[in-house]
Amino acid sequence: MSGGLLVAGTTSDAGKSVVTAGICRWLVRQGVKVAPFKAQNMSLNSFVTREGAEIGRAQAMQAQACRVEPTALMNPVLLKPGGEQSSQVVLLGKPVGELSARGYHGGRQQRLLGTVLDCLAELRGTYDAVICEGAGSPAEINLRRTDIVNMGIARSARLPVLVVGDIDRGGVFASFFGTVALLAREDQDLVAGFLVNKFRGDVSLLQPGLDMLRGLTGRRTYGVLPFRHGLGIDEEDGMGVPPAPGRGKGSARGAAPEPAAPVGEDVLRVAVCAVPLMSNFTDVDALAAEPGVVVRFVDRPEELADADLVIVPGTRGTVRALQWLRERGLADAIVRRAAEGRPVLGVCGGFQILGEQIEDEVESRAGRVDGLGVLPVRVRFAREKTLTRPAGEALGERVEGYEIHHGVADVHGGEAFLDGCRVGQTWGTHWHGSLESDAFRRAFLREVAAAAGRRFVPAPGTSFAALREQQLDRLGDLIEQHADTDALWRLIESGAPQGLPFIPPGAPA
Repeated sequence: MSGGLLVAGTTSDAGKSVVTAGICRWLVRQGVKVAPFKAQNMSLNSFVTREGAEIGRAQAMQAQACRVEPTALMNPVLLKPGGEQSSQVVLLGKPVGELSARGYHGGRQQRLLGTVLDCLAELRGTYDAVICEGAGSPAEINLRRTDIVNMGIARSARLPVLVVGDIDRGGVFASFFGTVALLAREDQDLVAGFLVNKFRGDVSLLQPGLDMLRGLTGRRTYGVLPFRHGLGIDEEDGMGVPPAPGRGKGSARGAAPEPAAPVGEDVLRVAVCAVPLMSNFTDVDALAAEPGVVVRFVDRPEELADADLVIVPGTRGTVRALQWLRERGLADAIVRRAAEGRPVLGVCGGFQILGEQIEDEVESRAGRVDGLGVLPVRVRFAREKTLTRPAGEALGERVEGYEIHHGVADVHGGEAFLDGCRVGQTWGTHWHGSLESDAFRRAFLREVAAAAGRRFVPAPGTSFAALREQQLDRLGDLIEQHADTDALWRLIESGAPQGLPFIPPGAPA
């Protein structure tokens, strides 16, 4: 078998990432050697591979679904937004510059098609099947000319396309039909059919619509996946997970399908500051997976009052996030907490914010800016990005993590803590993912509970890695139980069916 498939979507957040992971897990359980691929990803949630390349967290998660080590080939182009108008371009795992949306779509994107196709070809030469994920919608006709992630890659690599629609949003039939009808004839030839995601209710009531859709488009529906709570692992941009600042607060979905009762007498409440351009908020998933730990994303100072732990997370805009914290009154609340000996944790950009001074001529170009001054750290932004997978020890336990940052920290005091420091009950580190180390996470939570005066006891048997495996198996189960896997197998192996009808009007010239 040497096959492939592109999982596209009617919209962003239709479920492409989790469907791709589910198909990957289903295939690997059938003994297929499979790899994920996303030509271009726009995300602030990223990961560092063992060779020191930065890729999207979603592709790292999909690689885990395939039970293979993630590599830069799986996500050759990563865009990391730095504001409304520009993004850092990461090519084959390394940053190559900042570009505006106009500059990128105005020509640079199309020139990357050769690189993207080379990566895909290398994966297809190594694996039995490559399951590709699209981005946004393939019917974004304003971007089709330079597209390298949806129909551009599908047509160049002759990949069959499965279109996923989120029926929970409503309008899924119109979205399916409209998606096909806005594609050029050559693109339509590759769209094999549809997959309904997040359906609630009796499938028999949906069947007449699916039959009519087939009559209108000549394309079948490959499955109807039921709505399941707790499947949003490693989102690309966090839509519907932690809210963007100014849009209220939300709860972390965590890695566990359902929250478990605490082992001790108390719960532990964690408040995560929902800073602008928040990156790698997946750091708190391991906390949310702990029985009795309640994680919330907040944007008002009064929401920190009852928190046992406050986290200042990573951000793509450290100086901007610092200014936002001050404007919202959160900065003063954090400083008071630190002075009172109440637990605060800063991760990456959050660690830099907790320091004394930031010198930034790279990210914000703001020059010297005073930090919150609760940790003895001065930060200078370097042009070269640090991308590493460190390991060490803290609180008497082994810890692993990964680093993604331009800031270089000069720590000149406090107690050593990973690569950063600790003063009282305030901790700071550049390490993402450290809380996924089970023994360290439990030791850290015991310290937090003691400082907060909570009778909270970490569950002794919680394995974050095992919980993630369970989640990935649940995704595989969804595909195996609710998709036509025989038809899906033929699609991956043989490509799109021949003779699919053209649906007018097609893409405009």
